[in-house]
Amino acid sequence: MTSTAIPPAPAPATKTRNGASDRSKAENRLGQKLVAPAIVLMLLVTAFPMLRAIWLSVYDYALTAPDDRSFIGIDNYVTALTDPLFWKSTGITVLYMLVTVAIELVIGFIFALVMHRVIFGRGIVRTSILIPYGIITVVSGFTWQFAFSYQNGFVNGWLPFISDDFNWFGDTTPAVIAICISEIWKTTPFMSLLLLAGLAQVSEDMIEAAKVDGATWWQRMWKVVIPNMRAAIMVAILFRALDAYRIFDNIFVMTNGAEDTQSISFLTYRQTIEQFQLGMGSALSVLLFLSVLLIAFLIIKLFRVDLAQARQEG
Repeated sequence: MTSTAIPPAPAPATKTRNGASDRSKAENRLGQKLVAPAIVLMLLVTAFPMLRAIWLSVYDYALTAPDDRSFIGIDNYVTALTDPLFWKSTGITVLYMLVTVAIELVIGFIFALVMHRVIFGRGIVRTSILIPYGIITVVSGFTWQFAFSYQNGFVNGWLPFISDDFNWFGDTTPAVIAICISEIWKTTPFMSLLLLAGLAQVSEDMIEAAKVDGATWWQRMWKVVIPNMRAAIMVAILFRALDAYRIFDNIFVMTNGAEDTQSISFLTYRQTIEQFQLGMGSALSVLLFLSVLLIAFLIIKLFRVDLAQARQEG
């Protein structure tokens, strides 16, 4: 009687000290190879402008006197960081970002739920919600400027607590509100699209199990759906926060920076394009870039999302 050899069981995936499996490491290496060409192309396209901006920022350089360029080191940065106008523009930019992203997150989540759960006319509903995002920002800005105009707009007539001759662009607070409304209307569909992708990843089995356990709709949202959407929520907030912090188009069209509504991007535009101060404008653009990096770092640290675990591969 011959004995039959039992084949050895496959070895389990080994893990490194930081808990990453061999499969995860292989996927990371593959991902790096796939994105490497795009990264190289982006560096080729953006490296020169970035280095050029850094180089110009250490000079006192104006296009009105190109031969009088002089090296001043970090004086442009010191001037910007000690100027109240810079910090006022920074404050209003942060206000734009916080208000628009917070409201877009709530409305976008509601839209995502509607697009995810709608049964009849799903294509029409999704198209209708996404239409504002397909409109050019400048066109959207002119549309809302016309809507808020006290001369021929319709907003004052629709709001019973606002007089017909109220000038939305005559003071800082109403002008900021008008700009925020135009920004929210334009970019909420983008937020809802990202959140819809997160909703599609939530397991229906978990939701059904919560129903069986007697969980209410709110409990299912807070205990099941939203925790399993943390990665999608982080991406949505990250993308929109960085975009909102660089707001320019709506301000340019609706107020042209009047009534203390200018953002950091608009201040940089004025220094570089209107006043031809390439040195100071380049310094402001570098500070804007560093601010964007800081915001991205804070958002990622705040959420602390493990993407491998979010894919249920950790």
